Amino acid sequence: MYKKIILDNGIPVVTEIAKDTQSVCIGIWVNIGARYEVPEKNGISHFFEHMVFKGTNKRTAKDIAVGIDSIGGELNAFTSRESTTFYVKVLDEYIEKALELLTDIFLNSTFPEEDIEKEKGIITEEIKMVEDTPDDHIHDLFSRNVWGENGLGQTILGRRETIKTFTRGDLLAHIKKYYGTKNIIISCAGNFKEKHLIDSLNSGLGRLKRESNLKAETAPKFRCKLNTIHKKLLETHICAGVEGLPIGSDERYSMHLINTILGAGISSRLFQEIREKRGLAYSIFSFNIAYYDTGAWAVYAGTDKSHAKEVVNLIIDEMRSLSETITADELQRAKNQLKGNLILSLESTSSKMTNIAKQEIYYGKYYSPQEIISAVESVTLEDVKSLSKRLTANNPFALTIYGPVKEKDFINIS
Repeated sequence: MYKKIILDNGIPVVTEIAKDTQSVCIGIWVNIGARYEVPEKNGISHFFEHMVFKGTNKRTAKDIAVGIDSIGGELNAFTSRESTTFYVKVLDEYIEKALELLTDIFLNSTFPEEDIEKEKGIITEEIKMVEDTPDDHIHDLFSRNVWGENGLGQTILGRRETIKTFTRGDLLAHIKKYYGTKNIIISCAGNFKEKHLIDSLNSGLGRLKRESNLKAETAPKFRCKLNTIHKKLLETHICAGVEGLPIGSDERYSMHLINTILGAGISSRLFQEIREKRGLAYSIFSFNIAYYDTGAWAVYAGTDKSHAKEVVNLIIDEMRSLSETITADELQRAKNQLKGNLILSLESTSSKMTNIAKQEIYYGKYYSPQEIISAVESVTLEDVKSLSKRLTANNPFALTIYGPVKEKDFINIS
């Protein structure tokens, strides 16, 4: 059962009680991420996320670790390009302890200077790890290619040269600017008593009076460019795509369906044509990235350099042919796949917590699984054909090629 409640200080709390579970997951969502950072502070949101676990006014970093392990729970955080999330998941009997711990690290972290310096090294190693994983790194390269050096083109982890400049003052300024009541949403799912939860939240987070800057960002222009990055790798990594839809688009379900048909799963066109039939790639899939005001519909593939140009051409051909070749049977299979994925993805309390939080952030309302399934079922064959044609017809593709390749080999591909 879903419900939305407003704390004494105006922070919204979205909840979904699931009495058939024995766990509860609580998340604090802050509407600030990498896209809103100034370039010289790129990575500060992710750096801050790490630093809240380094100690509070009454707990050391070890106390925090022992506190969550002693109740068998999970205390963690993650950063995206548009938000930062801090969450705890525990057995329902430990909800009070878990909430107090989560609130403490969120409100009372002290950011010790010595830990700031150590964390710079840790995050630098994290950046190196991503850069040494080309099938991950190419997605950052693709984002920078299509959205530029600033905003959505910035990486979540930041750059090595920005990380090393961060100070305690930067973290405090980040809190003052963004971590106020207008940018915070609390989400809770699982087995809990509503009144007790809200009373506990009001005695902690509900006392926060800090104002926050609302984000100001114009929709970025999607750049259809060729970007080749030469690197001595055993495999060539490819991202090819076009501008997609914002997350709140009325056509979002059509978008999910054409993406499913194209490259989401082992029965998809790309997997069957490029991997199973031609044996040109081990890994190939399409993906739909959606943000507040823009999006991208693209394909990733890893292949030998001798097949790279052929694979790129096959990807573009498949994407452009969808509008003429999608069948009613394909559409129904995609609907069944999408509905199954939705129901299976919402079986855990952490997934429920994330789902209701994102709906509040992006839609400002709640859509039940039944409403989503009905919306998926209402998509027609003409809907998906029309959207596919509009996204790909006469539009040049953005291409990012990473590996032992030369730009001249791809210049005439569009």
